[in-house]
Amino acid sequence: MSFEDAERGEIVTKDAYDARAAELRVNLLDAQYQALKAAKFPVVIVVAGVDGASKSEVLAKLTEWMDPRHVHAHAVGLPSDEELERPPMWRFWRRLPPKGKTGIFFGSWYTQPIIERVERKMDIEEFETALGVVQRFERMIAAEGALVLKFWFHLSKKDQRKRLDTLAASKKTAWRVSKEEWRRFQNYDRFRKISNEALALTTEPPWQIVDGRDWRTAALTVGDAVNDALRIRLESIAENEKAAKAEKADRAEKADKKPKKLRAVAKTQPLSEIDLTKKLDDEEYDEQLLVEQRRLALLTRNKRYQKLSPLIVFEGMDAAGKGGAVRRLTAAMDARQYIIVPVAAPTDEERAQPYLWRFWRHAPPERQIAIFDRSWYGRVLVERVEGFCGDAEWRRAFDEINDFEAQLASAANIVVKLWLQVSPDEQLRRFKEREDTPFKRFKITAEDWRNRERLADYQVAANDMLAKTSTVLAPWTVVEADDKRWARIKVLRTVADAIERRL
Repeated sequence: MSFEDAERGEIVTKDAYDARAAELRVNLLDAQYQALKAAKFPVVIVVAGVDGASKSEVLAKLTEWMDPRHVHAHAVGLPSDEELERPPMWRFWRRLPPKGKTGIFFGSWYTQPIIERVERKMDIEEFETALGVVQRFERMIAAEGALVLKFWFHLSKKDQRKRLDTLAASKKTAWRVSKEEWRRFQNYDRFRKISNEALALTTEPPWQIVDGRDWRTAALTVGDAVNDALRIRLESIAENEKAAKAEKADRAEKADKKPKKLRAVAKTQPLSEIDLTKKLDDEEYDEQLLVEQRRLALLTRNKRYQKLSPLIVFEGMDAAGKGGAVRRLTAAMDARQYIIVPVAAPTDEERAQPYLWRFWRHAPPERQIAIFDRSWYGRVLVERVEGFCGDAEWRRAFDEINDFEAQLASAANIVVKLWLQVSPDEQLRRFKEREDTPFKRFKITAEDWRNRERLADYQVAANDMLAKTSTVLAPWTVVEADDKRWARIKVLRTVADAIERRL
């Protein structure tokens, strides 16, 4: 439906509404509880559109028809001070509903780009860039399973004027019409043009245009759409579960077979080009350690540093010395300046959200460094190698990760990514040393030995990751780690260099 079609739509009578609403309420509540019980997907509802177009009335009716305990409505206004210190999309990521629940965004990721474009605070290229971020966000959460429904409530200029006049004329509703809404009405034609452009640029998932002249008609339109979408998704899940059972049986028959070797998807192999013989003697190490730690300490106390929020990612082979490098790094900083985020298998709470949600929630505020010991790269490393996700998921993840890091880097973040590489012989020596040293035994597990058996596959995955996710905004640095002293100094120098360049 277009804006013009919405302006010519039919209005339901009160009697027709009452009859349909009673039935819809039963059906919608039933579908909601089926989705809640299944807990396979979240529902994300975007409510946007013209002022006075019945959005509030429809939102109230929708939460009345559904069980409000499992629906969370978000009236997202201007960003708070806390939100201004992080990338723009952070405040929306943290509000996403978990699987089984419904989140309604009344005011969303569309509000700011449209208003700023209308007010000429944003040019066409910036507008298209901002909406590109929005489109990729929606595609990603939809690909991760979210049911995303977007409703644009429309009124013609004549009908909006009539609605605002009616609301303003009553003492009971006059408070709902602010000076800002009257100001936006004066700019109606430009709002309509820019909004139409926004909808045309963000068609996945698709928009549904809602006639906002009558709240009853609008409520039935939205309620029917939500009910239909829930039932289609539930039917699809039931069909997929049948197919999954057959696939599981097939996998069980092949369980004893040796896993296939991974095939590279990138043309280059960055890890084949590094020199693992680099090393420092004790005297050189002690001297350079003092120099680089002092340098880092001064940089993080610089006045210009106060608006930055560096993010440091440690990845690499098992026993590559990541923990020791992190300790030398943090020794140069005030403990209040950093947080360390150790990444393990996702919790139940994290599994109920899109993959990147658990990393977005740790995006650091200004003046704080976030250090990730393992990271979002698990999807294209361990999950790919061990088959914990499908081919489509890890292949899609390369672009999703690049987009995530671009948003971080664009919001005053410095993204430093470090891959620590050791030779197979050195890794074996360290594994045995850990087993023989009482205070190091906690570092070695059966899983480490099992991962070593698939070392060739992990190296294929690592080479693909380095080739496909080393970008201008977030490049990878490969650290030669056969010599721990060399590795620690290179890590310190890389982080200090990145901060210094930004300052």
